Amino acid sequence: MVRRIESFHSAKYIHRDIKPENFMIGNNENSNIVYLIDYGLSKKYIEKDGSHIKYMDKKGLVGTARYTSVNAHLGIEQSRRDDLISIGYLIVYFMKGRLPW
Repeated sequence: MVRRIESFHSAKYIHRDIKPENFMIGNNENSNIVYLIDYGLSKKYIEKDGSHIKYMDKKGLVGTARYTSVNAHLGIEQSRRDDLISIGYLIVYFMKGRLPW
């Protein structure tokens, strides 16, 4: 999952909707491949001039609330950090079968 999101970030996009349903596992000879899907909430994090998107707050929640970072819940513009935090929450969910909230 981390490699997939790293590859997506290298294309200058953030996913903003990391959840179990957006990862697929291949079958047969591709059973060792994890796929990232559903780019509907994705956003470019590099501006046209090559700079990183500006810090903003008072934004609405984007993504699935259960796996979204605390920063996103506070209305702070999402970045690559938030995708990685969401993957961390996903790993906790896979290990424990639930999240504490």
